[in-house]
Amino acid sequence: MSLSTAAERLAALREAMRRHEIDAWWLPSSDPHHSEYLPEHWAGREWLSGFDGSVGTLVVTQHAAGVWVDSRYFVQAEAQLAGSGIDMMKLTQGQAGAPIEWLSTQLSDGAVLGYDAQVISLAHARQMDEILTPQGITRRGDLDLLDEAWAERPPLPTAAVQAHDPRFLDQTRAERLTAVREAMIEQGADWHPISTLDDIAWLTQLRGADVGFNPVFLAHLLIGREGATLFIAPGKLEAAVVEALAADGIELADYRDWTQHLAALPTSERALIDPARLSLGSRQALPEAMDVVEGFQPSTLAKGRKSDHELGHVQATMEADGAALCRFFAWLDGMLTSGERVTELDVDARLFEERSRHADFFCESFNTIAAFNANGALPHYRATEAAHSVIEGDGLLLIDSGGQYLGGTTDITRMVPVGTVSDAQREDCSLVLKGMIALSWAQFPEGIAAPRLDAIARAPLWATGRDYGHGTGHGVGYFLNVHEGPQVISSGAPVATHTAMREGMITSIEPGVYRPQRWGVRIENLVANRTASDSEFGDFLRFETLTLCPIDSRCLDLDALDASELAWLDVYHGEVRRRLAPHLEGKALDWLMARTEPLGA
Repeated sequence: MSLSTAAERLAALREAMRRHEIDAWWLPSSDPHHSEYLPEHWAGREWLSGFDGSVGTLVVTQHAAGVWVDSRYFVQAEAQLAGSGIDMMKLTQGQAGAPIEWLSTQLSDGAVLGYDAQVISLAHARQMDEILTPQGITRRGDLDLLDEAWAERPPLPTAAVQAHDPRFLDQTRAERLTAVREAMIEQGADWHPISTLDDIAWLTQLRGADVGFNPVFLAHLLIGREGATLFIAPGKLEAAVVEALAADGIELADYRDWTQHLAALPTSERALIDPARLSLGSRQALPEAMDVVEGFQPSTLAKGRKSDHELGHVQATMEADGAALCRFFAWLDGMLTSGERVTELDVDARLFEERSRHADFFCESFNTIAAFNANGALPHYRATEAAHSVIEGDGLLLIDSGGQYLGGTTDITRMVPVGTVSDAQREDCSLVLKGMIALSWAQFPEGIAAPRLDAIARAPLWATGRDYGHGTGHGVGYFLNVHEGPQVISSGAPVATHTAMREGMITSIEPGVYRPQRWGVRIENLVANRTASDSEFGDFLRFETLTLCPIDSRCLDLDALDASELAWLDVYHGEVRRRLAPHLEGKALDWLMARTEPLGA
């Protein structure tokens, strides 16, 4: 039977809970690979609640239910959950454990909390244990109640997998596997199970289309001292790819046999696992008598540090993406100037069209955020056929978009003036730009924890009593996930060894200001960590700005920028003009030239 409303779906889940004598069910935004973007098969939180944000945890008891979301989704979740019987629960920075704390107040001694152990990380399960065990609450992870409640649950994706074009690579598959094995040996490990899809794609030098916006594929990888096994659904690889993998010592096994294979590992040997990146179910599958050492997943750091060869391709990709953006903005300016009707959906479609003209374009790197005025106050807003705005009148249009190219991944946010921009809007745009510039020209010690840099971008905003609820920056992959670890520039992220800033990392810088029901501002560039200098105090890094697209000065109060900030903007625009002009002609070139005119005295 098809269940058409959230209330009906919630009732079906609760009935399944009663059958199995489960008092509460925990459903995160996760899959066995801890992905941000999920295949439909694991999008159970969205199916049950109707809330379609990328992050949120649904907890259901027989008498209450809530979805915990951070400030990016407060307005969206409240609207989408209305009438569902599910409450929107606010998470603030540092309160990741709030849903567990709430459960401890809802359940009594002897109650049973159920979850699918295959989609809960080992680290998260331990956090639950710390809070719930003293309350006498039992955890059960051997069921997936979605299979019972969701009669029309989508199957697993079956998209084909291809090798990454070798012209974009400067390492072999064997070299990458060897580096991981060396890290394993340092910790005395014989085996290393990996479930995170971007790590697997990077190690195997393969790309797929099983997950929206990220060119990855469903798989697990088990690396041993002598060989490796890739667990993937049969039929997804062509014979030539299978042969190439075999030549590098990688054999294939069925995706469904992952836990069975883990259970058969020798108890006399040791496994290296990362508790934050391996599911509780996978950990439980390892033999109980097997020695396990825990550490940060070595491929995650290696993948985050791009080589000069890779950064060269990223620079070329930024030129292609920047040229596409110039063509788009020239079109948009023409449409707005002539009074033609333009909607947020038109912005999305035209951006895709312009990026698609490049031969190396693969797909968008996330849902385009084209948000006019009040919609811009929702950091992760998405226009739909059912709900979108016409871009007309006066105000600000926020456009956050990106592309996946064979030579890199892009992510950029720009503000567009529509009609008359108010003084208050110009002030917000200028302060956000000051924050971005402040961090963009920062020099910092190599190895500093990335979260410690967050305050640099916020300082100009804090000085005027402004702030924003999201992080300042995230890592970005190389034709991989647009959100990539290990570094994250966010005051809410833990200061840990693995978040250290290292040469070659690509990170976003994207401060913002959001005024609910009025407008939102965000300006974003991608930057790369480059060697700056060394001194008696150690080695230092600086940021090289990678993104190439003008920052529209019509949204700014130029008097709010000091001479050094104006100089930064002029130098940046000069580089944008120099790099993009050879790729453009006609109206797009005219737009570029007009938007990169020097502003300083």
